[in-house]
Amino acid sequence: MQFGNHSYDLEKETRICGILNVTPDSFSDGGKYTTMEAALKKAEEMVRDGASLIDIGGESTRPGFVPVSAEEECERVIPVLKRIKEELDIPISVDTSKVMVAKEALLAGADVINDIWGLAGNEEMGKLIAKKQACCILMHNRTNTEYREFLPEVLTDLQDSIKMAVNCGISEDKIMIDPGIGFAKSYEQNLTVLKHLEMFRTLKYPVFIGASNKSVIGMTLDLPVEERLEGTLATTALAVVKGCAFVRVHDVRANLRVIKMLQTIIDKG
Repeated sequence: MQFGNHSYDLEKETRICGILNVTPDSFSDGGKYTTMEAALKKAEEMVRDGASLIDIGGESTRPGFVPVSAEEECERVIPVLKRIKEELDIPISVDTSKVMVAKEALLAGADVINDIWGLAGNEEMGKLIAKKQACCILMHNRTNTEYREFLPEVLTDLQDSIKMAVNCGISEDKIMIDPGIGFAKSYEQNLTVLKHLEMFRTLKYPVFIGASNKSVIGMTLDLPVEERLEGTLATTALAVVKGCAFVRVHDVRANLRVIKMLQTIIDKG
């Protein structure tokens, strides 16, 4: 897959997407990177530690989050995005479901739009991504959390997002899918998604996983958010074994070490 001037073979190894939340209220790192200096320092650290992509978020999507306007989200994201693009050679994803934010981000040099609603009900987002020839991450989410058959419905929802993306003109080689751990799913359903990650590969698109520090880990281990690294590493190891293309994580260095060790065992053992 081509991200700007970077080309990654997503079939051969699992890659790292580092999380950069420029928000005051994100569940894991809210308030840590709200200044330009702190955000740039974190981005430099993630590049140094081996990230292949950085995902910038300007609005928290944790349970009970307070929505912000598109204007405020742009004020948080765009200056940081521009500065990172000036200083570092790294593809950038912007985590947003707002068309205005996505437009400004793509104009500022973003390579990927990470939409937590998977383009659902927003054809303009898909058309924008297609026009700019950007990549996209289509995450599973829904407002109705009543499932009759959980996994088949999640797969069908993702297929609908893929169809919308293709119908909008997004090239199929620019699409990744995300099962949406922590979104519109119970604790048990999140575990089911993790157990059956290989099923998402049947959709024939690179699979992008974001489980880092999430409540499914906290509830399993009965740990606060700042003590969930080992649980996150377990989900990353699982993603490698199941053939996922990307893991979206807070701690790049530790997760990359797990990936390298497992990948070496798989490839050379």
